[in-house]
Amino acid sequence: MLRMTISRFPAMLSATSSTPSSWWSITHQTPSTIAVKVAPSSTLQYRRRFALFLCSESHPTSTVDSTPLSLQEPSSKQATLKSGLYLVGTPIGNLEDITLRALRVLRSADVILAEDTRHSGKLLQHYSIKTPLLSYHKFNETQREQSILKRLIDGEIVALISDAGTPGISDPGTELAKLCVEANISVIPIPGPCAFVTALSASGLSTIEFTFVGFLPKNAGPRRERLTVSAKELATQIFYVPPHKLSQFLEDTSSLFGESRRCVMAREITKMHEEFWRGTLGEAKLAFMDRQPKGEITFLIEGKTNCEVETPSEAQLEKELEELMSNGHSLSTAVKVVAAGSAMKRKAIYSLALRKFGKQHDSVENVG
Repeated sequence: MLRMTISRFPAMLSATSSTPSSWWSITHQTPSTIAVKVAPSSTLQYRRRFALFLCSESHPTSTVDSTPLSLQEPSSKQATLKSGLYLVGTPIGNLEDITLRALRVLRSADVILAEDTRHSGKLLQHYSIKTPLLSYHKFNETQREQSILKRLIDGEIVALISDAGTPGISDPGTELAKLCVEANISVIPIPGPCAFVTALSASGLSTIEFTFVGFLPKNAGPRRERLTVSAKELATQIFYVPPHKLSQFLEDTSSLFGESRRCVMAREITKMHEEFWRGTLGEAKLAFMDRQPKGEITFLIEGKTNCEVETPSEAQLEKELEELMSNGHSLSTAVKVVAAGSAMKRKAIYSLALRKFGKQHDSVENVG
């Protein structure tokens, strides 16, 4: 490792009025010596000359560390963190995708809340971070909340991380952040990787407007209800899809969005087997009929490209209403959902619903 020392020499170099406001002249003198001439602003009439020596680690007068500033230990002022909840983004695959600030916060925290302590332990071990870990996930967050709030009120620094990505985005953290805000406790985001933003940036689909839906409901009725709304939006739609549910997802979306709608499947982002598959929903349904990809999947579907206002036929509206009502929705709720994705006014759809399903609606009301 090389270090640098700076020494003055008695020889002088003048800065005149014609000299540029600032300039450097560097010339080699010997293999281990570089002469650096510095001319300051013309308004400062003084003379300087420096010799910059590159010498070995053992040089007795070495005083300046050549280690890049970004890798040096932070100053005491930088290292001091105020008390609060720190939402720390962590890599979604590649361990190199972590910020210097995130590492500093994780080292400085009194405790790190982790979705899976065994999984997060590998990250901390990789960066030699010794901060204590405490499990915090969807099954115990309610029980942990009060004890964590007490620690924060007592002035501790609490860092929250998920298994991967940004806490609170389809991961634990949202409720704790809400409680801290209500209790006037600082919530400090430490930006980092996020799977859906990473996938969107490389998708090739429109990024001007997008809707992050995340994980869909497990039950068929609410799931198709949400997809019905998404299918009629002009913005890019983004979903998180478990690998074992991809086939079902493609079946639903190809029927509701149309098989010609462009889509992108991104999986194992930043990892060794990263894959971006691009095509139409119809092509995706065929491509993954007999192949179940592994790893976390972010699925993107382009928004509705036909900007012309389409008036659906009565048959189409009737079919949508009937499907929603057969899944347990009331007539008024079914009308609301259909109207949200249609150019027709809710009043007209409600009139149609009463005409087609009025008797069924009245019988339900009478039973109630």
